[in-house]
Amino acid sequence: MPLQIYNTLTRKKELFTPIHEGRVGMYFCGPTVYGDAHVGHAKAYITADIVHRYLEFLGYDVTYVQNITDVGHMTDNDDVAGEDKIETQSRKEKKHPMEIAEYYTRRYFEDMDALNILRPDISPRATGHIIEQIELIKELIAKGFAYESEGNVYFDVAKDKEYGKLSGRKVEDQESSGRVDERSDKHSPQDFALWKRAEKNHILRWPSPWGMGFPGWHIECSAMSMKYLGESFDIHGAGLENSFPHNECEIAQSECATGHPFVKYWMHNNMVTTGGVKMGKSLGNSAYLRDLFQPKGDYDPIALRYTILQSHYRSTTEFTEEAIQAASAGHEKLLKAYKFAIDRPRLTGNVNSQIIADLPGLETEFLKGMDDDFNTAKAIAVLHELAALSYAAIFIQESQALAKVWDRLAGDILGILPAAKSMQNDLTPHMDSAMQLLIKQRKGARDRRDFAMSDSIRKELEEAGIILEDTKDGTTWRLK
Repeated sequence: MPLQIYNTLTRKKELFTPIHEGRVGMYFCGPTVYGDAHVGHAKAYITADIVHRYLEFLGYDVTYVQNITDVGHMTDNDDVAGEDKIETQSRKEKKHPMEIAEYYTRRYFEDMDALNILRPDISPRATGHIIEQIELIKELIAKGFAYESEGNVYFDVAKDKEYGKLSGRKVEDQESSGRVDERSDKHSPQDFALWKRAEKNHILRWPSPWGMGFPGWHIECSAMSMKYLGESFDIHGAGLENSFPHNECEIAQSECATGHPFVKYWMHNNMVTTGGVKMGKSLGNSAYLRDLFQPKGDYDPIALRYTILQSHYRSTTEFTEEAIQAASAGHEKLLKAYKFAIDRPRLTGNVNSQIIADLPGLETEFLKGMDDDFNTAKAIAVLHELAALSYAAIFIQESQALAKVWDRLAGDILGILPAAKSMQNDLTPHMDSAMQLLIKQRKGARDRRDFAMSDSIRKELEEAGIILEDTKDGTTWRLK
């Protein structure tokens, strides 16, 4: 069936039809780089990676943008009260805020690489797009949707009649959090900051028409996504906790500025929990990725990726020792089956195999799961059927057909095969001994000038997936 995506905006699954035929623009909210990534980040960005990979598998030309937040995200998460998270961390570590941002950005990408997450096409930074944010704010003021007050600029929520359409919250039912209710320079407690006045001791500050200051958290995503994807684009993803206020505010300021729909499909992944409680840095219960990963930690990053993919992205994922151990065992079973399918030399000959006949049906079932709102849990269940089939392979034609399906489904789409592919070089001494005997027989044939026999040995091995390479030091072999 065609791809269906659950759209948070409409609260239903919808047929995916991109704005521009054959092309997809997607934007996922990136990390605020004041600390290391944890398992909650892993789920968010593995979700984005699956969307990215599958759309490309379907043949779309995808432009994937994921921002880096290095200014404006306040400790109270409402974009008004509290302190900038980067500056707070800079004081703790006694380093410049930009040094903090650079350090944790590098570590973030290292962790994502370990999880086999494809890099975004564009990773814009908020501090690198101050001009674009100022221009967007000026546009909102000019159109009457924002106002300046004492060096701050706020979005006037009352002016946007559609505010709340993503979260379903009515303006009159909303309550501001904490100290912002008492601010005297806001027209309404629900108004949110577009630009913040910077005090003299605030390091991250820029000149603006309203004085020295820094942008609010919400405005950066609107400015950067529209700069690279246009005023309207296909997919915007984020964690469920960001649907309000962050994504709600993005919609309001973007659509009021441009007069056009902002995003066609909104996707939100659910949270990772531990002991039934949301995992997060602010709660002090985070499991940090680099503490978990081998060689220092206990887990293979790809096994963790597999663990997360076992649940649907819109479901909660409970992170426990027992859950990850069970998932790791399941992942290892798949890797062994994949290794068996690709590494063992097989018989050659004409074959009318039921295995080859069964593969299209399995692939169809896998793709049905993916088309059902990226249901990786269903897709993984199909891989276990593929694993059972792999152990029955006898002929080289079966092995080659199986390898192609494994690489497409488990490799290209789910991204859980790097460890398995590396196994191709993990050759047993018994197999090497057998190969040395064949190499010796071939050399003997060549010495006798029996080139027909020599070529036959090479051809038979190549059909079995084994390549012979003649060098000045002798003949070596490798798997294709």
